[in-house]
Amino acid sequence: MNSNTMKMIIAIVRDVDEEAVVKALLKENFRVTQIASSGGFFRRGNATLMMGVDEAKVDHAIQTIREHCEPTLDLAVKHATVFVLNIDRFGQI
Repeated sequence: MNSNTMKMIIAIVRDVDEEAVVKALLKENFRVTQIASSGGFFRRGNATLMMGVDEAKVDHAIQTIREHCEPTLDLAVKHATVFVLNIDRFGQI
């Protein structure tokens, strides 16, 4: 098992931003798992991105997500919802 302090980032992004965000994260050497999802009041299409990230790289990952979400004029529409969770155990088998 990996002894580095790991965090799980779960980012819910608009489906229109998914491709740009994922490409940018991959370019920055983050591994990303994508899940199609929907939610919110209008049940809009979303993508849920999951990443296991070293604690020291969390801010960089979030900044990459922020920079690659398209701006919108509708202030009620959020670009992304991001959760950062503690990981008790991490391993690849």
